[in-house]
Amino acid sequence: MSGLPAPLRGFLLTRSRNPVDLLNAATRLFGGSVTTSPLDGLCAGRHELRGVAAHDFAVGYFASPLTVRVRAAEGLNSYFVNLGVSGAIAASRDGLDATLTTATAGVVNPGDTQELRPVRNAPSRFLGLRIDAALVDQAYAALTGAPPRSTVRFDFALDLAGPKGRAVHLLVRSLVEQLDSGDPLFQRAELQRGQLRCLVTALLLAQPHSHTDALYDGPRPGHPRSLRAALAFVEIHLAERITLADIADAAGCAPRTISSAFRDRLGLSPLAYVRDLRLDRVREDILTSTDSVGTIAYRWGITHLGRFAADYRARFHELPSTTAARR
Repeated sequence: MSGLPAPLRGFLLTRSRNPVDLLNAATRLFGGSVTTSPLDGLCAGRHELRGVAAHDFAVGYFASPLTVRVRAAEGLNSYFVNLGVSGAIAASRDGLDATLTTATAGVVNPGDTQELRPVRNAPSRFLGLRIDAALVDQAYAALTGAPPRSTVRFDFALDLAGPKGRAVHLLVRSLVEQLDSGDPLFQRAELQRGQLRCLVTALLLAQPHSHTDALYDGPRPGHPRSLRAALAFVEIHLAERITLADIADAAGCAPRTISSAFRDRLGLSPLAYVRDLRLDRVREDILTSTDSVGTIAYRWGITHLGRFAADYRARFHELPSTTAARR
């Protein structure tokens, strides 16, 4: 990534002659979402990692001659985008190959295993960006009006020199430069999350994936007024008790009519939408506050903690207590 001679220079995690220090630092940076192991043994050399992590993304700058295999942790859904800073990396993802440089990035889907080998065993430098799968689902829903019915799976090699790939490249660069600026404004989670939403939207539009056709079937009509009114009502009253009748009254139509609108446009029932939105807000609070899980759940209108734990695990593939342990 030209123009970034020392990205994330204020966020050093390790600089060592011991490659184990690099592997341990990578695990800490990505919050246990991956396990990293050497492919060809532990090699000598200088190993450096700088990085920044938030609850729904992390970005790291790696400088090392180490060859590694990176496996996704079971049940944790994240995408990775690897972009070269200098040198070249022979990369593979479940049988697909690409050479990562400043002109070509690699996109890794949830559950994929990747292998990274610096070309000619020379130190390579690259940026690794972890993106929570929920951000991809939310960006997809914003583009199409409905969440994806299955996991979005991107093609591997991303051309950063092409017209579409350049947008992704510039947005990653902007994110890193904002983090490097030292300006407290850019350290706010709201700004970082907004930048990530732009980046993920650009990735969905730039890189072919399993749902590309749905993005280009033509412009989707906006939500009807009744559904917009229902969504606004849910947003305002999310922490309160909400029934289907309440949502229908806010929409000005019968319960059956608003239920059909939710299923047609959003792919789920009104009360399932309420449940999922509450779970999303609870997860954000668990990761960003020191309050107990029970306190947070009650704050968002959840009163049955046993059912809540089961719903949370079904949505995020881990228990609330496991999320809290990563704070």
